[in-house]
Amino acid sequence: MNQQKIDPADEAVIHAQLKRPPRGIESVGHRCPCGNPDVVTTEPRLPNGTPFPTTFYLTCPRAASRIGTLEGTHVMKEMQDRLGTDDELAAAYRAAHERYLEARAEIGERAGLDVPEIEGISAGGMPDRVKCLHVLAGQSLAMGRGVNPLGDEVLDRLGAWWESGPCVTVDEETVYDETVDPAG
Repeated sequence: MNQQKIDPADEAVIHAQLKRPPRGIESVGHRCPCGNPDVVTTEPRLPNGTPFPTTFYLTCPRAASRIGTLEGTHVMKEMQDRLGTDDELAAAYRAAHERYLEARAEIGERAGLDVPEIEGISAGGMPDRVKCLHVLAGQSLAMGRGVNPLGDEVLDRLGAWWESGPCVTVDEETVYDETVDPAG
C-alpha cells in the first residue's frame, strides 16, 4: 500500500468531495491522476466509537458516480455468479478479503484500536459475495492491481474519470464548517 499522511489541503479536498468533514481518516490510500485523494484509509473505529469496516473509502464523487451507474447494471450478479463457478477467481477474491483484514488490523494497531465487533468482516461482500463495487475499487486503488480481481474489473470498466480535471478544487482560504457547502 502506498499510504500518504493527510495534510490540511487533503482534508479540505476530502471535505469538498464528501460534502461533510472527513472522519477517522488514517491516510491517503490513493491519489487520482489529477492529484486529489480518491481513496482514504480509515481507522476501524470512528471517533464517535462506531466500528467502521470500510478500510479503503472511495472519496472521488466522479468515480463513485460511475461505479453507482455500474452497480445499476447486472455486473454485480454476473460477478457473484462467476464466484460460484470459477474456483480460481473465488480463491483470489478470498485472498483479497484476507489482505483487507490484514490492512485493517495494521491500521488499528497503529491507532491503538481494538474492534472485535468487525473481526473477520471485511467489506463489499467479501469473501463470497459481491455487495459494493465502491469498496472493491477502493481496495484495488489503495492496495494496487492484482490484489482484488473484481476490484480490478471495476476499474477496467470505469474509464478515465479524471480526464476532465479535478472533481473538486479548494483554495487555501476556504474555511469549512458544516453550514457551508465546500463544493459550491
